Amino acid sequence: MFSESKPHRPRTASTGPDTPRRPGWMAALLAGMAGLAAIVAGCKSSPAPTPAPQAAVVPAPAPVPPGVAPVGPPTPSGAKTPREYRLDAARHLYQRNAERIYKGRLPPLLYAIGTLEVEVDRRGNVTSLHWLRAPKHAPEVVKEIERTARQAAPYPVPERLGKVTYTDTWLWHKSGKFQLDTLTEGQD
Repeated sequence: MFSESKPHRPRTASTGPDTPRRPGWMAALLAGMAGLAAIVAGCKSSPAPTPAPQAAVVPAPAPVPPGVAPVGPPTPSGAKTPREYRLDAARHLYQRNAERIYKGRLPPLLYAIGTLEVEVDRRGNVTSLHWLRAPKHAPEVVKEIERTARQAAPYPVPERLGKVTYTDTWLWHKSGKFQLDTLTEGQD
């Protein structure tokens, strides 16, 4: 039951019980890295030359999609009632979407019909849209009508009304062209 004992190594001041032992090559590597870090920290490169001032670049305006009139300042509306304002808004939508308006009398069967209520603030911006009758069978038309109504802003400024809520019915042809009930040319 005797076991061989390991030879006893005396402890020196540098290798106390709390001092980790490192092989010699690792200590040399760490010392070399510390020296390299000190050299790199002491190096300074000359500052990069400051570029010559250039003229301000004005970005080009975003291209206007075909059929959409460029946005200008909102026109005033002299409408005294929401019904009168509806006519101004319909003309405004037709002007902004000239190539998307169905020309002539509409055919007897339309792809979609929807009645939308639009709230316009005192600056002509759309503040809300509310469907009174949405064409639920054509969700893509619902999205397109909402997008078209919002993109047409700013609407004519309702000077006499402050803000205004008007309603119009969208008559949607399968071609993607439309008429508004306010300005329709009729239906066969």
